[in-house]
Amino acid sequence: MRNIFRSANAGNVHPKNDAGSGEWKDYGYDLVPTNRNTVIQLAESNEHQDELEPLLGVDEVQAFVARRTIEEERTDAPLPVRFFVDSRMTGIVGLVPRGLEPVVFEAMTRLESAGRSNRIPATVVKTRHGIRVNLLMGKTR
Repeated sequence: MRNIFRSANAGNVHPKNDAGSGEWKDYGYDLVPTNRNTVIQLAESNEHQDELEPLLGVDEVQAFVARRTIEEERTDAPLPVRFFVDSRMTGIVGLVPRGLEPVVFEAMTRLESAGRSNRIPATVVKTRHGIRVNLLMGKTR
């Protein structure tokens, strides 16, 4: 059985099938994914199905995550994710699951330091519970 990360608060705020998921054991001490198949599924995608539906046929999209402001960091605000598609930014497509924000920030820093775009590769997938977004964290190694 896989040890899926879900914070206690996420279960109360989001339905179980829309709370997002990810595993801390998939990352080393330096927060680098241990393999290329590591993914994070975003939370709160149910509210953004209309935004996600046109992206179902796209192989891979680029997810943009804005860094938190000092005020947002102080209040531990959710971390929204948007896509860049056809050189335009979409609306919010989901939230990084609680507790996994450091992994996403470290990936963005790692990409930027390597001279690559700090956008995280992602896929849009259809599940029996709706359309979901998977951040392809393994491709940020």
